[in-house]
Amino acid sequence: MVLPHQTPYVTPHILHRNYAQGHDNECINNLIGRDLEYFSQAGFDMDRIQLKRNAAPAQLYEDAIKNEGAVISSSGALINFSGKKTGRSPKDKRIVYEDTSKDDIWWGSVNIKMDEHTFEINRERAIDYLNTRDNVYVFDGFAGWDLNYRIKVRVICARAYHALFMNNMLIRPTEEELANFGEPDFIIYNAGQFPANRFTKGMSSTTSVEINFKRMEMVILGTEYAGEMKKGVFSVMHYLQPVKFGQLSLHSSANVGIDKGDVTLFFGLSGTGKTTLSADPRRLLIGDDEHVWSDNGVFNIEGGCYAKCVNLSREKEPEIYDAVRFGSILENVVYNPLTRQPDYDDVSITENTRCAYPIEYIPNAKIPCIVERQPSNIIMLTCDAFGVLPPISKLSPEQASYHFLAGYTSKTPGTEDGVLEPIPTFSTCYSAPFIVLHPSRYADMLAERMAKHNVPCWLVNTGWTGGKFGTGKRCKLSYTRRIVDAIHSGELLDAEYETFDVFGLQIPTKIEGVPRELLNPKLAWTDKDAFEREVRKLASMFQKAFRLYEGDVRENVRVAGPRFD
Repeated sequence: MVLPHQTPYVTPHILHRNYAQGHDNECINNLIGRDLEYFSQAGFDMDRIQLKRNAAPAQLYEDAIKNEGAVISSSGALINFSGKKTGRSPKDKRIVYEDTSKDDIWWGSVNIKMDEHTFEINRERAIDYLNTRDNVYVFDGFAGWDLNYRIKVRVICARAYHALFMNNMLIRPTEEELANFGEPDFIIYNAGQFPANRFTKGMSSTTSVEINFKRMEMVILGTEYAGEMKKGVFSVMHYLQPVKFGQLSLHSSANVGIDKGDVTLFFGLSGTGKTTLSADPRRLLIGDDEHVWSDNGVFNIEGGCYAKCVNLSREKEPEIYDAVRFGSILENVVYNPLTRQPDYDDVSITENTRCAYPIEYIPNAKIPCIVERQPSNIIMLTCDAFGVLPPISKLSPEQASYHFLAGYTSKTPGTEDGVLEPIPTFSTCYSAPFIVLHPSRYADMLAERMAKHNVPCWLVNTGWTGGKFGTGKRCKLSYTRRIVDAIHSGELLDAEYETFDVFGLQIPTKIEGVPRELLNPKLAWTDKDAFEREVRKLASMFQKAFRLYEGDVRENVRVAGPRFD
């Protein structure tokens, strides 16, 4: 394993004379008027720090290599390390309890309350830390490709790696848009290198990730994992889209057929295959993780992709593999010290190795990332660690609502701090860590849109088959891709189906190119009694998890789940 190194010397700047004067004042040359006033009023020491706003990727490369021990990979990507935290810290997430949003928030273990005073303390702590840095990076960008529903986001951070990450993940403004950016709608203060005070009221550790909807601000302390910023923006959109705009925000990937123009939404948690399956050479990628299903169609929230890199190869995922180039970030990836070649099979740092790149790096990306057409298919992705769910099931509208609310999957290694093997979990709306409103609000909006536009829904299991985790095998990606192709071609609409007992799912009896024993999971198990035990075990977990929502759904949805004597 190779850890970051410090560059022993710095190459002197050699500038064309036309740029020399501008370089001397790079800290303020694009911050004028109200921008400077904002930073002064927020408590930033403008006499000490250098503010670098929307710095070019090349400049961020230089700073990350010089100051943060980053390394350039053989393909030109910037290899960075996120420190102790290599995944999200959901137990340290907080939402400020205040008058403007308190009646909308779904309070509980996902959205833990924080008082306004504690937020102010942590905000001040973050700014105080940023004032100790020589360089403070500012990135102004957008969330949401539909101009009617987008928000302006400002990120303030101390690491060039974080600035480049958000440069890749947000929608990058043109020069004209940046010059006329105005006041941001949402601000992130990322002081992740500095710990929270765990004795402050409401703190559970030295890590704190908190959002204040009244101030429309986010503060990060005690974690340098860049994904916290990405998911912070998503949480804000998960609040604003339904509450302010009346649109449905979704944890999903999306693509559109090149020939037919048909749109598919892929729902699923991290590690279920959203990014991988939506990258299809025969379809244009709208986005890989966060979307809004609007009255006009579907649009991406982000300007980039955040793909898992574990076991990445050109043979399996050519689009993602080739996106690892200059401007991309490789996060926590081990590399060969002589060749600077990344070793995607080495997970000694974390299973959650990632690459963040602009969506334009995908050759068949749909730019702009918006389609003014309603979806033709919805695919709910799950990763079943019990090995009993079929790889493909056709869902009734009631089953679609049930499984959307249940959100069954398995947390895969590395996606959260401390997860080392798959853990069966129920993540409502396939986005519990990021959900803000009560799940029934999202589920009702989904059901209304599905009914209005007559959109079929499919449950696709990318998890284990022939046995549970440890004894079975993960479903081959080639089979899952063939199943998804069958959905897109329409051949499953005319297929013959049989009923999968207990869960009541409709499973096709034949798909060309997919083994029969894979379609019906019972056939793949040698120990049939063990299979039945695991089916009932999972079914009882579904029933227990769904009790939380039984009082908020119609009877036909409540009975659409697994049933057994």
